[in-house]
Amino acid sequence: FILTFLLYTSFHLSRKPISIVKSELHKNCSVVSELAAAGSGQQPPLPSLHVDADCSWKPFDKRNYKQLLGAMDYSFLCAYAVGMYLSGIIGERLPIRLYLTAGMLTSGLFTCLFGLGYVYNIHSLGFYIFVQVANGLVQTTGWPSLVTCIGNWFGKGRRGLIMGLWNSHTSVGNILGSLIAGYWVSTNWGLSFIVPGLIIAAMGVVCFLFLIERECTEPDVLFRSGSSSTDRVNAADSVPRRTSLSELQPPPTCCERLCVQGVVEFSLCLLFAKLVSYTFLFWLPLYITKAAHLDAKKAGDLSTLFDVGGIVGGILAGVISDKLGKRASTCAVMLLLAAPTLYGFSMMSKFGLGPTIGMLLVCGGLVNGPYSLITTAVSADLGTHKSLKGNARALSTVSAIIDGTGSVGAALGPLLAGLLSAGGWNRVFYMLMTADFLALLVSHCVAGVCFVYVHKCTDSACVTCR
Repeated sequence: FILTFLLYTSFHLSRKPISIVKSELHKNCSVVSELAAAGSGQQPPLPSLHVDADCSWKPFDKRNYKQLLGAMDYSFLCAYAVGMYLSGIIGERLPIRLYLTAGMLTSGLFTCLFGLGYVYNIHSLGFYIFVQVANGLVQTTGWPSLVTCIGNWFGKGRRGLIMGLWNSHTSVGNILGSLIAGYWVSTNWGLSFIVPGLIIAAMGVVCFLFLIERECTEPDVLFRSGSSSTDRVNAADSVPRRTSLSELQPPPTCCERLCVQGVVEFSLCLLFAKLVSYTFLFWLPLYITKAAHLDAKKAGDLSTLFDVGGIVGGILAGVISDKLGKRASTCAVMLLLAAPTLYGFSMMSKFGLGPTIGMLLVCGGLVNGPYSLITTAVSADLGTHKSLKGNARALSTVSAIIDGTGSVGAALGPLLAGLLSAGGWNRVFYMLMTADFLALLVSHCVAGVCFVYVHKCTDSACVTCR
């Protein structure tokens, strides 16, 4: 549990710097000059490698800088979405430990390459786009592999709570990434990428040395409704413990995975939910900089409160869904409450510091709660459905299908934010509220139509779709 938690924390830690550095890539030069003049009597800042008359970093010094920054986000996330569908299939056929290690080492390499653009004074947009695309592809090795590991180590009992706690690695990684990147952003933003890149590469070595895979050995027939506990024990004793079920039966096809009730529906729900979450991930620090008139470091530090709320929201969603046995209904309620919170957050510039902090915490919990629940507990429930014949590696592809579809929304959100923000930030929040409403609509449909025979079913996948 702890090892896989730390491994995926390093993945998100390496994704966060770009959102912190955005406000440094393009600055309001007049404001920078005023701040420098006002602080002339104070201790001078640390020296920078580059002293240019233009305070922005080319090619992001133009008026269409928001579109260029949005294109960088889109290149990473689009590659991530496409790669996710392939990653689950590849992950089923390779040793998870080796596959994950290779992905983390190459991800560290490309994250460091982005930072080296500052060190070697690279101003080519094509270079940064290439690095983002390559990094997006290799980062897809993380999620299917780690969900398969954690899903096979822990059973279905209290899965919502366990997965809610485990999935807080997303927010913890974002917080650490914000703090690390924010420490160097104003003096040497190259280190904001190089240090996280070295961290994820080091964790790749730890993964190679210490990660232990576990194959599911209990036949699915043991868990069908109608069998007594004695029958289950006797049947389990009759199966050799060294023989995994994936060796006993052929793996399910992709069509069989898609036909599991709830996979397509929850994938669409995650598409809209992840659109909202990743728009905040990539654009929140810049929005705080513009709306609250804070520098890059303070905006990055303040944005971590959104992820603190996300930790609480993910755990709370898991606990409530375990208690009620209704995953879809839990998502629907949180999405319903998120809409007015997003509207209030759009008027952040009119609030003081106290209300802004409270809004960040509440908004983080309501936005990340459903996203966390679907990507972890729901994916694990559906990936261990009885129709998949107990294949332990099938969970990898099911989680990749769900998260890959969600990543399509994650790619669209930041891109649309970059385009819409040119006409005002209000347009961005209207887009987010629309996506939240569509996610709510899909989750309501899931809660209403999945498993019409649910009152007769004891399988946890049936609980997922209530």
